[in-house]
Amino acid sequence: MLRTQIWWRMVSQLRATGRRLSRHRSTRLTSEGVQFLLFTLAVGVAATNTGNNLFYLLLAMMLSVVLISGVVAEHCLRRLEFHRHLPDLLFANQPSIATLVMKKGPSKFPSFSIRLFDVIDGQDIDRRLSIRQILPGTSQLLSYPLVATRRGRLHLDGVRVVTSFPFGLFLKKAYYPVPGMTVVCPEIRPLPDNVVDNIVAPGHQDPARRRGPGNDLYNLRLYHSGDDSRNIHWVTTARTSQLMVRETEGEQRRRVNIHLATQAPPTHTALFEESITFTASLVSHLSNQGFDLRLTAGAYASSFEPGSIHLVELLKALALCERDSTSAVTTNESLWDIDAEEAPLIVIRAWDGAECPSRPTMLFDSIKVARSLHVM
Repeated sequence: MLRTQIWWRMVSQLRATGRRLSRHRSTRLTSEGVQFLLFTLAVGVAATNTGNNLFYLLLAMMLSVVLISGVVAEHCLRRLEFHRHLPDLLFANQPSIATLVMKKGPSKFPSFSIRLFDVIDGQDIDRRLSIRQILPGTSQLLSYPLVATRRGRLHLDGVRVVTSFPFGLFLKKAYYPVPGMTVVCPEIRPLPDNVVDNIVAPGHQDPARRRGPGNDLYNLRLYHSGDDSRNIHWVTTARTSQLMVRETEGEQRRRVNIHLATQAPPTHTALFEESITFTASLVSHLSNQGFDLRLTAGAYASSFEPGSIHLVELLKALALCERDSTSAVTTNESLWDIDAEEAPLIVIRAWDGAECPSRPTMLFDSIKVARSLHVM
């Protein structure tokens, strides 16, 4: 019994070692290689049956070709180094440029006829990258278009190096771990003009007058200790014989609060992804028009800010947003405590059962989202 357990343990260890070796190194016969080996076998049979020295000489030469193929191919795949550079941000279904630097370390022999594949989740992705020759101590820079089809985090595991040099009899592969990660934002699609007509209406563009930094006059008041002397209004001071301070009106900012409902059952996964795409398109559209945006999605809540930097943060949050099961629904009324006259509230949801503020300015359900995304 003990011997049987030891035997099976050794077999398991050998299998695990074989899997690791096959992952990093593997060899496969090509169609030409199969034909060559069959012809070699036929020559061997003829040499054995006839005893002819010429057949033995031909057999030795053919076997040496097989041996040379394996040794030379192994040298082509050894002493290679890789460095990968990915864009910090990608957009789904939009090509971007990625770069890969390949360097040949100290060696007596160069590498020939190299093909490179990206490895993602154990699958080889053909980027159509090939190198005819790379000399020892030199490096080559390769650029290729990278297209991600889904939002979220894109993980690249490594690089698969393939060669059939020198005779094309064997296809030898080697795996080099070159990890890389980047964030894929949702696809940005153009929206119809009538989608945001109510948002840019005059009543929603101009908030109430309030004091703050700006250029327009808001009020005149008496001077208080600590006020900046540069704000003294000398004309009024001379007329009233009292120090009067000029207060300015805060610059008018257009604000929009966007709430994405993340609650949806598994049957609404596709609709939830469409709502993510619509939200990203809407955020990009409003940001380009100069709006101050605030986004709430699940546990994420941003502040009101304008500009491209804030837009990138919102798109990253949407890229990593996950669908919540209906059993995990929680109400957070503080996210919806917004004055609609000062900042209109837009609610986007893919499921009618998702929680929604009682008085949203605009409500986009799955039907409106689908129409907005597919009507160009």
